[in-house]
Amino acid sequence: MSENILKNTIKVQRAKKDLTQEQLSELVGVTRTTINFVERGRWVPSAVLALKIANVFGVPFEEVFFLDTDNSAEKNQQGDKNGQ
Repeated sequence: MSENILKNTIKVQRAKKDLTQEQLSELVGVTRTTINFVERGRWVPSAVLALKIANVFGVPFEEVFFLDTDNSAEKNQQGDKNGQ
């Protein structure tokens, strides 16, 4: 079974716009801690917040947020079955 993880490029996008976490948080109406948690993948933002963040950067949602499938656990299980 694979696990889907929402990844993001917020740190890269902030660097392109020369924005701090604090500045981004003010622009989208949340705390700096929220931006930090989203940026580090510790919290999944609401659809509204994700769209606000993408709008600040002036890029499509998919350029900031993307789904990453982690198959490492599945690969390990298959390796064990195959004697690897």
